[in-house]
Amino acid sequence: MSYESTLEYIHSVKWQKRKPGLSRTRQLLTALGNPQRQLKFVHVAGTNGKGSTCACIASCLRESGYRVGLYTSPYINRFNERIQVNGVPISDAALERVVDAIREKADSMADSPTEFEMITAIAFLYFMQQRCDIVVLEVGLGGGLDSTNVISVPECAVITALGMDHVKELGPSLRDIAAAKAGIIKEGGSVVYYGGEPEADSVIQRAARERRTDFHMVDFGQLTVRERNLDHVVFDFGDLKGLELPLIGEYQPKNAATAITVLRVLDKKGWDIPDQCIRSGLKKVRWPGRFELLRKEPPFILDGSHNVHGMKATVESLRLQFPGQQFTFLFSVMADKDVDEMIFQLAPLAKQFVTVAARNPRAMGAEELAEKLLTPGLGLKAEAAQSIPEGVRRAVELAQGGPVCALGTLYFSKDVRDAFHELEQQR
Repeated sequence: MSYESTLEYIHSVKWQKRKPGLSRTRQLLTALGNPQRQLKFVHVAGTNGKGSTCACIASCLRESGYRVGLYTSPYINRFNERIQVNGVPISDAALERVVDAIREKADSMADSPTEFEMITAIAFLYFMQQRCDIVVLEVGLGGGLDSTNVISVPECAVITALGMDHVKELGPSLRDIAAAKAGIIKEGGSVVYYGGEPEADSVIQRAARERRTDFHMVDFGQLTVRERNLDHVVFDFGDLKGLELPLIGEYQPKNAATAITVLRVLDKKGWDIPDQCIRSGLKKVRWPGRFELLRKEPPFILDGSHNVHGMKATVESLRLQFPGQQFTFLFSVMADKDVDEMIFQLAPLAKQFVTVAARNPRAMGAEELAEKLLTPGLGLKAEAAQSIPEGVRRAVELAQGGPVCALGTLYFSKDVRDAFHELEQQR
């Protein structure tokens, strides 16, 4: 198949709407010779911070000399970004070859795999072929029933910050969400947990205790932020002093501290991860779309905060980096999110909203979102744009030299970035 037909096959509607469970993934992987059994994993679940934490872990392991697979979602620019080895996305040709190897087996299954299950199998087969020493594996949704959870006991299970998201699938309470994430905790394994939500903490700690794990709560009491600007954050964590991190969101030092805790666990298990490699790995880490500064002056920020928990963190980052300033927000959001609460979080910092619809069937329409923002009593200004390029242009125009922040979903990141760069070239 060509690259285009390969993607068309992966995204085919026939892989949609299946009952949650691991049986399809297991059946497909068995037909492929169970490539996951030849790999070692760091398995990462959570509500927010999964991708950034994965990126930090992978970068430090790579600096330590290991061949590192990285599996994440969603992608920002191209599908291939979801499956990387040593920071390099799977090539078009390699993706075509792996899908060709899987296609007949997937097509023959009576209970067809879902799209995510298919992609997970593609990743496992590719990582095995690439002889990865270790794979940093991000959960897609939840934990226990996520297709990534077919792996055996990982080198370390990681649960990042928890909050109320995907309530329909995992809720309705934070305890329910925590229980779903705790599904990646396996008997006798090692667990690193971000913590900080008492309702969730008790669930995670009980699961870790019942499964007799080596449990570690990240000790944020050892974290001190020394410097914060639009280039980097400098922080100390435990005996590691003056660490530089180019991810500038307020929440990123905590994600990095979570990654360091994981790396310490791995080091005790025999993985050779020198402090200098942690230092250089964090300094080199890249993770686009998360409080990413596309332009310094005047500021244009691109952020993928896509739920209430993430929006609170983004608002705090905006207040810290731009004290006292009001923002023109370019806003797109998925209709199944708690949109009203997200608006409530943004309102105090808003000068003006420009709404757009991301190219995703779950996206709320630009007009509908603008109407929500214009609800009497909120006192907000909003207008809808017919396209993302138009929205970018209009937001910059309305900002009149002030800061612009595009946020609400990762799904419009590429289009915003492309439109912004095109606008910059016209200046």
